[in-house]
Amino acid sequence: MPVTLTSVSELKAQGFDDIIDVRAPSEFAEDHLPGAMSLPVLDDDERARVGTIYKQVSPFDARKLGAALVAANAARHIAGPLADRPGGWRPLVYCWRGGQRSGSFATILGQIGWRVETLAGGYKAWRKLVLAEVTEGAFPCPVIVLDGNTGTAKTEILNLLPARGVQVIDLEGIARHRGSLFGAMGAQPGQRAFETAMAMKIAALDPARPVVVEAESAKVGECIIPPRLWKAMQRAPRIVLSAPRPERAAYLTRAYADIIADHDRLIATLDALRPYQPGKQVDAWAGMARAGAFTELAEGLMAAHYDPRYEKHRRRAEVPVTTLEAPSLAPEALPRIADRLVEMIDTR
Repeated sequence: MPVTLTSVSELKAQGFDDIIDVRAPSEFAEDHLPGAMSLPVLDDDERARVGTIYKQVSPFDARKLGAALVAANAARHIAGPLADRPGGWRPLVYCWRGGQRSGSFATILGQIGWRVETLAGGYKAWRKLVLAEVTEGAFPCPVIVLDGNTGTAKTEILNLLPARGVQVIDLEGIARHRGSLFGAMGAQPGQRAFETAMAMKIAALDPARPVVVEAESAKVGECIIPPRLWKAMQRAPRIVLSAPRPERAAYLTRAYADIIADHDRLIATLDALRPYQPGKQVDAWAGMARAGAFTELAEGLMAAHYDPRYEKHRRRAEVPVTTLEAPSLAPEALPRIADRLVEMIDTR
């Protein structure tokens, strides 16, 4: 019998030994069930070939070719990635709608003796559960937004909180982006994959305890924060980290060492500020970058570009605000800031 899930949290509770996605690699790359391995029974080219024959020749010829390709790929997977699976192995297999691809592969695995099951509705049914988790209803627990101007070490301090018993959602970590023009950290997940990760985070929250998230705009890089959390963030009380600008500049030179080390990337990113800042100002910043005056550059960017924008946005937010003063952002000072932040959260 196919397994029917009614929430994303049920997936882990089912206790499958492995989750196998038999869709084409491009489908898997866009999004997949958490922890799934990609064992396509038809790759992208094969899937296109079968589809073309189905439309241009006949469904019978398409099914015949498809069956041959599925059998060949299944044999390769069984002799390769699945060769060490024991007799009692219990996998969950899924495709797009829980139909022919997953059913064919599951039949072969079942004939071996493995306790294989398929996902009712396939990825399409899973996607509906993800959308329900990230869009529907009130957020499941109180939200506290950790705010502060650029360079106040918000993300690093946020990630010190779980060890102190505070639940958090690290939006920048999930989106693989630091949330600013300088924030790229390589390829970001697609929106669907981002929403799947967010759904799993939300489903795992303890409703009796607050969750802390970092202040962001509606998008983190190219990833859009799902409506359920975004609405809660807009109404949430804020704790604003405040630190002297020289401390923030020193912190940024440590935190953005990857950009500082990539001269061409740094100059290109500064050039992207030209629609927002006078050309002479951008040229001056580029000169600082070429001269290696990175602390001075960070201070200039904060004073003229980032701080005014943060303050403008903060003035529009009609929510309770508490300030946490951080005189130092040296590495050894951050745990103490996290401790003080926990105290402020506990007294709410």
